[in-house]
Amino acid sequence: MLFKKAILAFNDQSVELPPNKMTFFDELYVDFKEVDKGTFKTYHLVIHPKQPIVIKNLELVFDETYSQNSGTRIFCNGYQSWSESREYALNEKIPKLNFWAKNKQYFGDEHITEIPRGKGVFHSWTYTHVRHNNEFAFAGSLKENAAFTYFIHDTNNHQLTVRKDCANFELTHSYPVLDIFVSNQNQQKSYNNWFTEMELPPLQGKPSTGWTSWYHYYTDISEDIILKNLNAFAEQNTPLDYFQIDDGYQTHVGDWVNIKSSFPNGMAPVAQKIKQANYKPGIWLAPFICSEHSDIFKQKKHWLLKDQNGTPISLGKIKYWGGQFYALDFYQKEVQEYLIFVIHTFLQKWGFEFLKLDFLYAACIAPKKNQTRGQIMHDAMEFLRIQAGNKMVLGCGVPLGSAFGKVDFCRIGCDVHLAWEDRIQRFHGFRERVSTLLSLRSTLGRWPLNGNVFHNDPDVVILRKEKNKLTSTQQYTLLIINALCGNIVFISDFTGDYSAEQWSEFDWIFDLQKSEVKEVQNLTNDKYLILFTLNGKSFVAACNLSNKKAAMMVKNQTIELESFETLVLKNQ
Repeated sequence: MLFKKAILAFNDQSVELPPNKMTFFDELYVDFKEVDKGTFKTYHLVIHPKQPIVIKNLELVFDETYSQNSGTRIFCNGYQSWSESREYALNEKIPKLNFWAKNKQYFGDEHITEIPRGKGVFHSWTYTHVRHNNEFAFAGSLKENAAFTYFIHDTNNHQLTVRKDCANFELTHSYPVLDIFVSNQNQQKSYNNWFTEMELPPLQGKPSTGWTSWYHYYTDISEDIILKNLNAFAEQNTPLDYFQIDDGYQTHVGDWVNIKSSFPNGMAPVAQKIKQANYKPGIWLAPFICSEHSDIFKQKKHWLLKDQNGTPISLGKIKYWGGQFYALDFYQKEVQEYLIFVIHTFLQKWGFEFLKLDFLYAACIAPKKNQTRGQIMHDAMEFLRIQAGNKMVLGCGVPLGSAFGKVDFCRIGCDVHLAWEDRIQRFHGFRERVSTLLSLRSTLGRWPLNGNVFHNDPDVVILRKEKNKLTSTQQYTLLIINALCGNIVFISDFTGDYSAEQWSEFDWIFDLQKSEVKEVQNLTNDKYLILFTLNGKSFVAACNLSNKKAAMMVKNQTIELESFETLVLKNQ
C-alpha cells in the first residue's frame, strides 16, 4: 500500500491535505501526520474548526495492486457481528440485498448509501487485508470512537480508499477523527503490531465453555427446562464455565424484569441453583431494543429512536417475537436509568455473573447531525461496560471495532443454523442470515482477533441427533473449527440423551481449546487449512465447507475430502 493523497470535503469545498504539515483554511485548520515506525506506518488527522462546519467526506487514498494472476484475495470485515466476513477472490462480489429485502431490515450496511458498490468494488469495516501469494498488505483503524472506518477496494483502478463514516457531520470543536495503521509485513506481524498500537486493556476473561438454551428451545423455555439441563451436566460433573439462559424468560423483548409464568419462582432461585452446581449463571439481554408487544413500546414511545419525520424506527421482524422490533434512544436519561436498573437487578439482585448483550448495533442505527455512528456506539459500549463492572460480558450483533477492549467475549459470526444453509435468505442476499456456512466462514476469517481484542465467540457446537438437520460430518466440522478458532464454545443440547460417543466428542472441545492456531489458509471455493499446535505437536485441519468433493494439498500430498468434511492430520 503506497500513500497517494488525503482528501477532506467540508461545506462546499474539497481539498487535499499534505502529511506532516498544518494546513490552514478560513474555516478550519488540519493537523495531518504520517508516522513511519520502520516496519509499518500510522496516519493521524485532527480537524480544528474556527467556526461551525459540515464534513462531507474524509478519506485517505492508497495505490494497491490487485491481480488475478497473483491470486489476489481481499479480506472484507462485515458491518457487525453477524455480517459475513471472509476473503474474496477478485471474480467474486459482496452480496447485495434484493429490493424486497432492503426495506425489511437494518441488520447490515445496506442503508448506508455512501458506500460504493459494483463490479470489482469491495468494502470492509474497521480493518482489511490484501493477500497476493506470498505478499500481504494490511490496514486497520486504531480508534473507532470518533467515527467508523470503512475500506474501499477499487480493483478496477488499483486503489484502496480509507474513508471515515462521517458524511454530513456538523462540527464545532476539535475532532481527532482518524487514526490508521498500515503494514506490508506478513500476516502475523501485521496483526500483532496493530493490536499493540491500539493499546487495549488486558483481557480479563479466559478460554471457556458453556451451555445456552437458545439453539434447542429458542423462546420456549421454562424453569423446569433450565434445571433439567443443569442436572444433566451436574450428574456428569462436566467442567463447564457458564450456564446461560437465553431469550424467552421475559414476557416481551424490552420488558426485562417482567418474567414469564414458566419461571414461577423468578430468576434469582434459578441463578442460585446454577451456582450450586459450580457453574456461573448467565442471561441474555438486548438492551437497546424493544418489541412492538412490549410495555415499553406501548407506554414509553418517547423512548424510541425516531427518523427525521418523528416516526419510530422499525429495525425489522423476528418471528419468535411475533412482529416488529424498535430501537431505543440511548441518550435519553430515562432509557439509561432503566438500563441501569435492569442490569443492577440481573447482577446484584438476581445473582447472574455473565451477560450476553445482543442486538447492540441498534444503538447507532440513526446517526445525528452532531454525532456519528461511531461516537454513539462508543458511548453505548462504554455505558454497558461501566454497568457490568467486573462481570463477564459477551457482545453480540455489534460493530466489532466498538467492542474492542469493551467486552470479554464477542460473537464473530452469524447464528448457526440447524441446517447447513438457509437458501431463502441466501437468495435474498442477507449477509447476516442464520447460516452454519456463513458462521464458519466468519469464524475462519476473523480468527486473528481471538485472544487479542476480545475472546472470539464462534457460536454453538451441535452434537445431538434430534431437532437437528446437520449431518454427523457437518457437526464434526462445526466442532473442529469452533473449538480451534474460538475461545468460548457453547453447546445447546440436552446432554441427558448423549451417548458415550457424543460425550467423547464433547470432551474433545476441552482438548482443542488448549491448541494454538498458527495460521488459517483460505484456499478457494470454501476450502481451508487450519495450522495449529497441541501438546507440542503440529497439526493441520483440512476443512471443506462446500457441498462438493474437494482435493487439497496437505504435506505435499493430495487428500480427498467429501462434501462438508474436515480431517485433522499430523503436520510433521
